[in-house]
Amino acid sequence: MSNIQTNSAKTIPTNIAIVGNPNCGKTTLFNALTGLKQKVGNYPGVTVEKKEGKISLGGTEITLLDLPGTYSLISRSPDEKISADILLGQNEITEAPQTVICVVDASNLERNLFLTSQIIDLQIPVIIALTMNDNAEQSGITVDAKKLSQSLGVPVIKVNAPQKKGIDKLLFAITDLSTSQIVSRQWKMPEEVERSCSEIQQLLSQEKKYTSSLAFFESLRLLSVDDFHSNGFETLNNETKKKIETHLKNLDESGIDRRAIAIESRYSWIQSVCQQVLHIETVSQSISDKLDKIFTHKVWGFAVFLTLMGFMFHAIFTWANYPMELIGSAVSILGEKFSEIIPTGDFQDLIVNGVFAGVGAVVMFLPQILLLFFFLGLLEDTGYMSRAAFIMDKLMSKFGLHGKSFIPLLSSFACAIPGIMATRTIENRKDRIATILVAPLMSCSARLPVYTLMIATFIPNIIIGIFSLPALIMCAMYIVGIVAALVVATIFKKTLLKSAPAIFLMELPQYRKPSLKTVGLYMWEQAYQFLKSAGTIILGVSIILWFLATYPKMENATSSQRLEHSFAGRIGQTIEPVIEPLGFNWKIGVGLIGSLLQREVFVSTMGTMYNIEDENSNASLIEKMQNDVDEATGKKIFTPLVAICLMIYYVLSMQCMSTIAVTKRETNGWKWPAVQFSYMTVLAYSVTFTIHFIGTVFGF
Repeated sequence: MSNIQTNSAKTIPTNIAIVGNPNCGKTTLFNALTGLKQKVGNYPGVTVEKKEGKISLGGTEITLLDLPGTYSLISRSPDEKISADILLGQNEITEAPQTVICVVDASNLERNLFLTSQIIDLQIPVIIALTMNDNAEQSGITVDAKKLSQSLGVPVIKVNAPQKKGIDKLLFAITDLSTSQIVSRQWKMPEEVERSCSEIQQLLSQEKKYTSSLAFFESLRLLSVDDFHSNGFETLNNETKKKIETHLKNLDESGIDRRAIAIESRYSWIQSVCQQVLHIETVSQSISDKLDKIFTHKVWGFAVFLTLMGFMFHAIFTWANYPMELIGSAVSILGEKFSEIIPTGDFQDLIVNGVFAGVGAVVMFLPQILLLFFFLGLLEDTGYMSRAAFIMDKLMSKFGLHGKSFIPLLSSFACAIPGIMATRTIENRKDRIATILVAPLMSCSARLPVYTLMIATFIPNIIIGIFSLPALIMCAMYIVGIVAALVVATIFKKTLLKSAPAIFLMELPQYRKPSLKTVGLYMWEQAYQFLKSAGTIILGVSIILWFLATYPKMENATSSQRLEHSFAGRIGQTIEPVIEPLGFNWKIGVGLIGSLLQREVFVSTMGTMYNIEDENSNASLIEKMQNDVDEATGKKIFTPLVAICLMIYYVLSMQCMSTIAVTKRETNGWKWPAVQFSYMTVLAYSVTFTIHFIGTVFGF
């Protein structure tokens, strides 16, 4: 609640949108105003759909929308279309805002004012929040906010959202701004173009019942297209079409480049404004420029990138060991305490061998999840991610992927769902679908417990060079996913999704000191999601699996025989002929089925099954798996080769129903989810079979 005193003569808007170019600080400002904790990243494309929050001013509740970043109202990608449709009042769900807070990066004023001037043209009351002032001053750029306000005719407030500076002034500007306060267009086109535009505007207003501002925007769009019959104007009646065609023909014959004239005229006016309000001093090369000479170098850039990735995985595997052991011990002690409190019987068995063995087996991997997101959060917040995308563009373009695919693919290392949603920044539909199809091949955090369990059980902890063998094996699993994604993308781009390569354009933001608060919130958000999953889905699956692994009961039999006789045992044995060529037995089959919903459920499944089978032993899950022997052959169930095959299978297979649902939503149909699930299943099976066959031939 703000203590700002409101002006009774004004009407406070109740619906405000925060708009701006990508990476100009919109979400940081949104969080500062609402107190929410949306993810903030120092690279474009973090906000891929609108976010909503509430603030209260003088007793009036205001809905605040944080819209995806866009450079123009002429949308080229799905996330830009969300912003444009809402601002133009063409979104079926969200009404047009009464007021817009335009977030403008002071260090890139000219480019940012292009979108701002388009919004002013829509005759929506606008307040400019001028951000990145510190960065601008470090580059020798000072913006005269008062002169800028006079030139544009709208309030301009300098803000520093991370430090909450200027927020009160911004809130006061909201209360002081009338919803009926509009600014006339100040930039002009050549007289002949203005006349044609005005007449087209009237034609559209009459036929489409557009507002004056929307009709003007659409008339500018008409001027810029080559063929308006296929650009959304085909529904106009023939008489209107003929009149518009005459205007376009006349402009073409007069030698005016109508496709560029509006942009040129707008930029000419913006440049005149910037000349009045900008004071630029010559400064020596900035720190960002010096760092970029290394980080974006074609050789050193790759060296830095690979070193950072290697260090990250080494740290994840080695630093997390001690807290993981502590969590494992705590879960084990809790299980023992509950077994002392609860009378012997099925209920005790359910709690100890079902709930604690299942959920505890997954929760102990929380330290690794936190470390992964700590490093990803640091890299994002410093601005390094965009440099990584830049150096990866040339490599990715060789495989048919766009440079902008890098950020969604990198996000997929955390989880494929936000990664797939982040593809909305890619303009070309075929490039976007190709990225969606391969995003689940990136090793998400849900695979981490499976990798760690297999590596900790069967890979010796020896040092090779500066890294441990377990860290190198884990790194190799990530590389397998990347290579598979690039190869599959190449195949799709040369067959089903063939299209011309697109030009890579991405803004490189200034480097900045990472905010520990932002990184901490990012880690907390991911930890919460992980624990929520453990407390709901994994808990539910663990209880169901305990039932399936316990019933029907078999009297006078060993634990192994009872497990084999159970429903779970029968299900596993049914699919065993299919998975046996991969080196997997029926117990692993039960794990594969259980983890169709979510990959990490495999670990909880193993925890429950081995605890039920060997309930009187205090051995850890790892020890039980190492000692498990096939009673018929006398051979060990899990070997290093089986562990490698299992990890490869999880790298390549689609074991996540949520990802399939998101792919369906983002592609508007079942065709591409079906393609994705089918190719990944075939790929996982064939590659795992090949590795197991070769490994067996060589005696592993």
